[in-house]
Order: sequence, then C-alpha cells, then structure tokens
Amino acid sequence: MNRNGMSASRASLQKGVLDKPKMKTSLILKRLWKYLYKFKWMLLLAAALSLGSNLLALCGPELSGRAVDAIHDIGDVDFHTVFYCCGLMLLCYAFSSAFEWLLSVVLTKLSQRVVFQMRKDVFERLTTLPVSFFDTHQPGDILSYISYDIDTVNTSLSSDLIQVCSSIITVLGSLVMMLSINPPLVLVFVVTVPISILFTRYRSRKVRPLFSRRSVKMGELNGYAEESITGHKTIKSYHQEETVNRRFQEKNVAGCDAYYEADYASAGMGPSVNFINNLSLALISAFGALLYLFGGRFALTLGDLSSFVLYSRKFSGPINEIANVISELQSALAAAERVFALLDEKPEVADAADAKELKVEDGEVTMENVRFGYRPEREIIHGLSLKAEGGSLTAIVGPTGAGKTTLTSLLMRFYDPQSGKINIDDQSIFDVTRKSLRLSYAMVLQETWLFTGTIRDNIAYGRPDATDEEVISAAKAAHIHDFIMALPEGYQTVITEDGVNISQGQKQLMTIARAMLLNAQMLILDEATSNVDTRTEIRIQAAMRELMKGKTCFVIAHRLSTIQNADNILVVRDGDIVEQGTHKELLAKKGFYANLYYSQFA
Repeated sequence: MNRNGMSASRASLQKGVLDKPKMKTSLILKRLWKYLYKFKWMLLLAAALSLGSNLLALCGPELSGRAVDAIHDIGDVDFHTVFYCCGLMLLCYAFSSAFEWLLSVVLTKLSQRVVFQMRKDVFERLTTLPVSFFDTHQPGDILSYISYDIDTVNTSLSSDLIQVCSSIITVLGSLVMMLSINPPLVLVFVVTVPISILFTRYRSRKVRPLFSRRSVKMGELNGYAEESITGHKTIKSYHQEETVNRRFQEKNVAGCDAYYEADYASAGMGPSVNFINNLSLALISAFGALLYLFGGRFALTLGDLSSFVLYSRKFSGPINEIANVISELQSALAAAERVFALLDEKPEVADAADAKELKVEDGEVTMENVRFGYRPEREIIHGLSLKAEGGSLTAIVGPTGAGKTTLTSLLMRFYDPQSGKINIDDQSIFDVTRKSLRLSYAMVLQETWLFTGTIRDNIAYGRPDATDEEVISAAKAAHIHDFIMALPEGYQTVITEDGVNISQGQKQLMTIARAMLLNAQMLILDEATSNVDTRTEIRIQAAMRELMKGKTCFVIAHRLSTIQNADNILVVRDGDIVEQGTHKELLAKKGFYANLYYSQFA
C-alpha cells in the first residue's frame, strides 16, 4: 500500500505506461512541420536566405574553372580574366557567408518560437489530463518532457535544420552544374549515391530505437533524482544515503549506457559515408583524367575538370554531413515522439453535452451501490452506499488502504466508478459540470502545496479577489494569524514553493485557511491536521464547524479522538462501510471501530 492509502492495483497502472506503439517517422515529421508552418513567413525567409547563400557558394567552382582555363601556358596568362574571376569569387563567398549568418539567426528565432509553442501545448495538455496520469508518472519524468525532450528538438531545429536545408540545395545545385560540365562523368554517382542512401537508411532503422530508449532512461533518471531530492530529509533520517546513492548509480549507469549505445551505433555512419564519398572522388579523378586525355566529344578542359572536382566535393560533402547529422536527428525524432505521445494522451473525459451547473442547497451527499477499481478487473470498493445529511460532519475512518482517500476522489470525480450512483441534493454528479462540482468543495490534502509568493497570495489562492479582512479572518480561524504577524513582513512575507522556510504544521494551517476562505458549500479534509498537535486540531475543527455551519463536511482522520463530535462516522474496511453511527453508538457496539479506538489508547 502507498502512503495515500491506495491499493497496489493503482501502482500497477504504471506497468506498461511506456509500452506504446511507436510513431512512424513520416508522422513525426508531419507534426513537426505543422509547428513550423505556424511561422511560415520566417520559414520562407529562411528558405530564401538558404537558397541565396548556397547559390552564391555554387558560383565559386565555376569561376575557379574559368580562372584555371585563363592560364594557357607558361607566360601566357589572361590576368584580367584571372583577377576578374577571383574578385567575383571573393564577392560571392562574402555574400554567401553573410546570408548564412542571417540564416542561422532566423532559424534560431524560428526554433525558439516553435519550442515556446510546443512547451505551451505540452503544459496546457498536462493541465487537462486526468489525475490517473499523474498517479502513473513520476514528476521528474514529466519534467523531462518539458525540458530535456523539447530542448533536444530545439537543438535539432536550430542547427541540424540549417545543415539539412543547405545540404539539399547544395546537392541539387552541384548536380545541375556537374551535368552542365560533363554528363558521363556524373554516372560515377549512380553507383556511390545509392550505396550511401541504402547504408544510411539501414543504420537509421537500427539506431532509432536506441535513441528512444535513451530518452526513456533519461526520464527515469530525472524522476528518481527529483524523488530523492524531495525526500532528502527522510533519506537522512533513516541513514539511507548509501542506498539512494547506489540506486542512483544504477540508474545513472543505465542512462549512460543508453547514451553510449545510441551514440556508438550512430558513430560509424559518418565515417562510412565519408569513405563512400571519397571513393567517388577517386573514381572522378581517374575517369576525369581519361576524358581530359582521350575524351573525344566528351573531352574536358583542365578548368572543367577542376570545377567538376570541386562540385563533386560540394555534392558528396553534404551527403556526408547529413549522415553525421542523422544521429542527432534520430535523437530529436525520439524526443519529439515522446512529446507528441504526451500531447496524444487523452484529456479528462469531457462533461456531458447537456451537463448543468451544480446547484447546492442542503448539501446532502449520497452514494448508492458504488463499485470502483483503478483497474476494472481489480475492484477495491464493493457496492458502497452512504448518506451524508446536508450541513453534517461525516468522519471517514479505517485502516490504511481501506479506500478512504479513494472515496473522496470519487466525490470530486477525480475518478469515475464502474457502477453506482453519486448524488448531491438528488443531482447526479455525472450530469453536472466538473468545474461546478469541484468548486462546490474546499479540499485540504495531507500533502500540502504552497507556491512561491506572499503568504496572503497563498491563502487567497482560491479567491484572488478576497479582501485583506477576509484573508485575516480565515487565518485567525485557522490559528495561523499570530504566527504570520510575528514575521517581519507579515502577510507580505514571501515563502518558497515547497514552504521550506516554515514548518510542516504551519504549512497545513495555511492550506486550511485557504480552504476556509474559499466560498464552497462542502469541505473535504484528507488527513489535513495530521501535522498539528491534538489541541490545535480540536480548536481548528471547532472554528471550522462554526465557519462551515449549514455546510457538508467530510473528514478523513487517523486520530479518532478528534472526530468524537462527528454527526456520523463511517468505518471503512476493504472497500466496504462495515459500521456507521456516532462515536458513542459505535463504541457501544464493541465492534471494529471500538477496537480501532481503544487500540490508540492502549
């Protein structure tokens, strides 16, 4: 059982979370293109700069060949043509470099905008996902989607995209120029280019799964690191530093091994393709020399041969660069696949088309024959029925794992039961909007959450428009006002997101004040006072009863001495309500509740 009292069946949901069908590369590229197309004008500018830069660079070999042919013999040199061609070459290369610099600036801005939009989409998707998603994913792994995976895509868009675009233009341009110089000599590439393409395609299929595995392992490593850092006090308290270090080392080794395997598998692609390209250069040199000497109608001048060799380098060089970039592209595709898989996660089930706003009057809550399991085949709540009168205080008690927290999750529709009815004032919660349902409850959990900001802002989180008087009134009711006023800045004191500069008990009091300030008709306290002393807890409950008079309250508690005044106590065991009644009635029965109660005072 986990600390929230959830059964092992919930934890079992995590199995198979990563076992999802792989996306096709074409689909990933198509979805990336949709992001790029949103900034089509920047993309068009980048294409124009890339085209201009590469076309100017392609003029160089042609001008070089003309300069060579201007040298007729020793002492017979057309210096005017030589200097003219060299000057144009310098000018072309200068403008080409300038365009290339502008291209890198434009693509950097383009990639940042794409990444901004992608991060925005991912975070917005996270806010729409059901609670079950967060129950089956580590926070560190989720953060890896936003940081590591999207950053990997960004790196590819800002650098690799430049190389790929430039390479395509250079290859096509070089091919056209070589055909214009000597078509038969181009036949050399009929042999070498298919070999390069087939080899690259074969290795890419082998490498892609390794990069996918690398992204998964990095997510697991980040998840474990986040978990360990969050629980560092517990680790030190139990003297488990060596155990944590050993487990981190295991995950670190697994992550490094995954990195090594992916990079090692892709490392041979560049040198192999480079060898094939050098082979083509050797063949061009050999056949070109023959055509220069005995070419007949396909004879080459020395300048033509010089230009052809330079164009062949420009033709084969980008192919080699693409092979070197393939590994990074595979990493980016694997990261993009994870991001798109997250974006494809099904959001929380939409409200019914005819869903209405929940109107709470008495606040009577009923459950009839409710059956639920985190997995349908493993039911943990069996035909549960209960009735909480409007304005009453209902306490839910029972051993760990009995289903207490699960019950409140069903009330809030964090999960939906497989069968049964849940009504509020005879209105089915499945026929009303989730927003109106959840705003009808103020909920305080055992695990408190505060964000970086002032104490006032944290208390007024549910009601940003609350007045200072209302905030102070809620703080007084939660018995936290005196502590706040003792701080140098009072209610304007800034606290950190994890509340490390205040105690755990004070954090809980602040979240209780937050719940008190929220104008909700019903209240759920899930072990909310477990970190305050018994006397303060009784005072808080008395103040809360006064504040919530005429409203329905559900309290999950382990300390049975604090719920003696509850209107109704539900004793939950193995997903069933085995006893219910007032404190005195249940003690008189001398049943399971009485055993629980007396065991705490034995």
